[in-house]
Order: sequence, then C-alpha cells, then structure tokens
Amino acid sequence: MEKAEKIWMNGKFIAWDEAKIHVLTHSLHYGSGIFEGLRCYETAKGPAIFRLQDHVKRLFESAKIYMISIPYSQKELEEATIKLVKLNKFKQCYIRPIVFYGYGDLRLNPKRNPVETVIAAYPFEYFGGKAMKEGVRCKISAWCRITSIVLPPQAKSCGNYVNSILANLEAKSAGYDEAIFENVNGYVAEGPGENIFIVKDGILMTPSAEAGILRGITRHTIIRFAKDLGIPFKERDIPREELFTADEAFFTGTAAEVTPIREIDNRVVGNGKPGPITLRLQKKFVEVTRGKDRNYADWLTPVE
Repeated sequence: MEKAEKIWMNGKFIAWDEAKIHVLTHSLHYGSGIFEGLRCYETAKGPAIFRLQDHVKRLFESAKIYMISIPYSQKELEEATIKLVKLNKFKQCYIRPIVFYGYGDLRLNPKRNPVETVIAAYPFEYFGGKAMKEGVRCKISAWCRITSIVLPPQAKSCGNYVNSILANLEAKSAGYDEAIFENVNGYVAEGPGENIFIVKDGILMTPSAEAGILRGITRHTIIRFAKDLGIPFKERDIPREELFTADEAFFTGTAAEVTPIREIDNRVVGNGKPGPITLRLQKKFVEVTRGKDRNYADWLTPVE
C-alpha cells in the first residue's frame, strides 16, 4: 500500500507510521468496527470528494445498528476528511474512515472500551484500468451472502467482510478475478465488495435490498443515472441462470467504480465485451465524478 503523509486519528493529524493500536484492541479480535470507503477525484476546479455527506451519513447509520457512539459529529468527520485530503496534497485518492472499539477489555460486551475514530486517505485501485475497459471474470461462490437474521447486511461492519474474504479467496484460487454471492434463497445478491447489475433486452436490473445486499452509494448513483437517462430499470430477484443469459453485467462500488463483467462460471456474458448500457453508465459516472456534468454538482465536495 502506498503511504500518505498524514492520517486523522481521534481528532489529530498524525504521521502515517505513527497510526498504531494495541494488539488487544477489541475490534481486532471480534470484528466489531464499522467503516466506509469513498473517493476523491481530480476535476477541472481541483480535487473533489464524491458523495461525502452520504458516506458519512451511512457510517453513522452503521454505528446506530451496532450501538456504537461515535465521539464526533457528522460535520466534524466531513471537515476532517476534507482537511486530510488537502493536507496530503492528493489530486485523487481513496478514503477509508473507520470506527472501532479500542484496547481495554476483551469480554464480548465492548462498552468498557474506548471508541477509536480514524480516517486514512491513499492512492488505490481495486480492479485496475484494464479491467475497467475489458471486464472481469467471475465465479459464483459456494459461500452464501450473510442474511439479516445472522448479521445486519445494511451495516458496513468489519465482521461482515469475513464473509467477503472467503468468497474472494475461493474465486481467486480458482483463477477468477472476483466472486458473486447468492443469498440463502438461491438468488443473486452481490459481489464481495460490490453491487451487481445485469442488462437483458435493454432492461437494467439489480437485486433489491431484501436480497441481503449492502445499499451501495455507487449503486444508488447508477440507479439515478438510469432514471435520468431513460434506461428501463427494475429491482427484483435474479436467479443464477439469468446471469448466464444476460446481455451485459457489471459491478458497482466505491472501489470497483463501474467495472464490466465479461464472464461468469466460464460462460461469456453477451459477446464478451462491455455492452452499450454498461458503457453509457460508466461514461456518465466518469463525467460526474470528474465534475463534467453540473447536473450532479451537489454530489461533489471541493477540497479547498
């Protein structure tokens, strides 16, 4: 991982190498932290953070689900994020806020432990530029996506991503780029760190929240674009076989952005190339995040 100069930790900007925790940190042992992922993009008017307020709001919603009292306001974390990007002089970067229970007591009830709040920013690509152009190969995982009767999928919590790690490791060890989860009912859910969309006969489709997905902010962005561009759209259950017969498929996420899927379980999606609706939405995403479409200017927070 490429280092930055500074990290924001518990209200202070400190050197990257000084951001340390104790080995008996509660959340390290039990996965009881929550986090977010967001990006800053280079625009003609300077760096701008995409949907900052929405990401920080979701962080607080995750905290409420897990009964974590964040010792800062949403406004304070937004301002700290802006200052961090500016201090590190990034034109574009990935940003990772995380809130977790620190060192104190290793009993399961974490309330005796201090709540630690950290924001890091650094250069980061998930799939990379080639994948964004050509698409990725995916494997439907043997692991099911967590369900809300086990863990809350709508909370972006550290522990939830153990499920994702298992699926990703399985896919990578089999020679694929990424996994696709089904839920316990056998319907398509999402990727380990991405939402999924398919296109069939000109209709854009994605699983609904009831499928056990995280309501991704990039997912919401693409749904908004589809409606604004007049692309027919449906949220519904998607059986596995509809992935195989889809004309197009793609992932969305802060890390993945809009990444085409070219193959699923050794079955080529469409003609094996990013389809016209995928490319149209991908292009719009690039235009908006780079400040080239003023209709969505309120989604960009300038780093001043």
